[in-house]
Amino acid sequence: MEFFCYHRDRPGSLALREELLEDHWSYMDRYARELIARGPTFAADGETPTGSVHIVDLPDPAAARAFAFDEPNYQAGVYQDVLLRRWRNTLGRTMWDFPGGPADGDRYLVLGLGSGPAADLDVPSDRGDDLIAYGPLVSDDDATWLGTAALLRAPDRDAARAVLTADRYAGIEIHDWEPGGRR
Repeated sequence: MEFFCYHRDRPGSLALREELLEDHWSYMDRYARELIARGPTFAADGETPTGSVHIVDLPDPAAARAFAFDEPNYQAGVYQDVLLRRWRNTLGRTMWDFPGGPADGDRYLVLGLGSGPAADLDVPSDRGDDLIAYGPLVSDDDATWLGTAALLRAPDRDAARAVLTADRYAGIEIHDWEPGGRR
């Protein structure tokens, strides 16, 4: 089962985040084979971290909750909240398989939270070359559509937002994102 996990940073937690960097990476190293995508999100300045995205393939919702809430930054209070949802990997690959290369174009997390009839279930055919990860957010029993999450390369925030059908979501968040892991 694939899960989308977005830890949002608590305001003023940057020093603690930096202090725990090795603990965070060591924790994630334990999940290296299960990770589909990972990386920090940033404020508009492109420098200040605002959260961490982890898309992971785990056996069940209990394992996903343990992954999300045992994470050292969460345990220490770096994060103010966690969005954890089942996710379907419609691209069938990891971020390491993305053919676009690490340096060409800006990268974004686009997160659309919705309810009602499902939207954007299929991979947008006109954006396939720019998609790093893409899929619907669903309930733990896979029966209810809850939104869509995408990691993609785009020239700007407006182009990134356009990957989702705007009027089908209660809200769409756009976050600057970069692929994560040890440097």
